[in-house]
Amino acid sequence: MITASNPWQGHNFAVLIAILSAGGATLLSLIGYLCSRLTRQVRQEYTPFCLWRDLSLLAAAAALAVYVWGCLHFLFLTVHELAQRCERQRPSGASTLIGLRGDFIPLRAVCEVSNGHDYSIVIPSYINPTVALFLLLALICTLASVVLHHKQHTTTRRKG
Repeated sequence: MITASNPWQGHNFAVLIAILSAGGATLLSLIGYLCSRLTRQVRQEYTPFCLWRDLSLLAAAAALAVYVWGCLHFLFLTVHELAQRCERQRPSGASTLIGLRGDFIPLRAVCEVSNGHDYSIVIPSYINPTVALFLLLALICTLASVVLHHKQHTTTRRKG
């Protein structure tokens, strides 16, 4: 957020490093788990519930990978470099540049101009929609997994 004392704020470096570290570790863990699910023994015991659960985790890992990729765009940029990019990418008709802020959700660097408008820079435009799409896919797969697990659990209980 922009404060009256400093309208030129990019992304908080400590938060950015924490997101990149935790995101990278989580992504590696998810990839390791999903690769372990590809063994012959595990594939022979696959149920529809397990398949949808793993598809959900794959979609979540893809969303995380795209988000971390977007965060990497900010890692080595200083506030001064971001301000220069704001000036270079200022839309025609935009007023004087008065500030800069960094947002993590949605991931963006926002250039603010004196007429009250703003515009985003640095990260590719596909990052946020792709993350949202993968998260929606993960949610759908999770719901399918829960429904299948519930059906399997109630069917097993009735038989026993």
